[in-house]
Amino acid sequence: MVIEKKIKVLNLYAGIGGNRKLWDNDKVEVTAVENIPEIAKIYKDFFPDDKVIVTDAHQYLLDHFEEFDFIWSSPPCPTHSKAKMPFMVSGQQDFVYPDMKLYEEIIFLKHFFKGKWVVENVVSYYKPLIPPYWYKGHYYWSNFIIPQAKKNYFRGHDASIETLQELKGFDVSSYKFISIDKKKLLRNCVEPKSGLFVFNCAFKERQEVLNGDFSC
Repeated sequence: MVIEKKIKVLNLYAGIGGNRKLWDNDKVEVTAVENIPEIAKIYKDFFPDDKVIVTDAHQYLLDHFEEFDFIWSSPPCPTHSKAKMPFMVSGQQDFVYPDMKLYEEIIFLKHFFKGKWVVENVVSYYKPLIPPYWYKGHYYWSNFIIPQAKKNYFRGHDASIETLQELKGFDVSSYKFISIDKKKLLRNCVEPKSGLFVFNCAFKERQEVLNGDFSC
């Protein structure tokens, strides 16, 4: 019997694992990196077979990228968000610089990583400095093709915690937090079906040849 080698996955800024939820445990060996211990514990509860590391994902990528076959990175998005811009303009929130670690990782992965990779983030208030793919309301930069979704869908950002739990497939009702907003925790999850779709795009048997940039 031939035992299929598992895909070694690095899941950066993992949160509670929305992107990872529907990946086949028999096909992946996942290392998840999350810098908030309470959130990392929830991830470990949901995915006990994964290796979970509490540290800075940006530095971990630089130190360990060569150890993996597939890398998924979802850097923090608020400083880029189109939804945040009106609050800065109106004075409801302080002005902040966009966090350029997002583009540091895209450029680094493109030039040095030999496996499949994807960087996910929100739609920005500025024209992306590197053109991404667009899939179901988010930006995806990758070295494989991600077809655009045929229709939009309900993301539930303004929904109740109960609705978000059902939508994302994570029940966090038993967890007690002092400083973590459960609604924000669930909103930050990549939709599991999107996570599975993007992962499957990376490992299709046949991929069209990219033309050297990131355009669709």
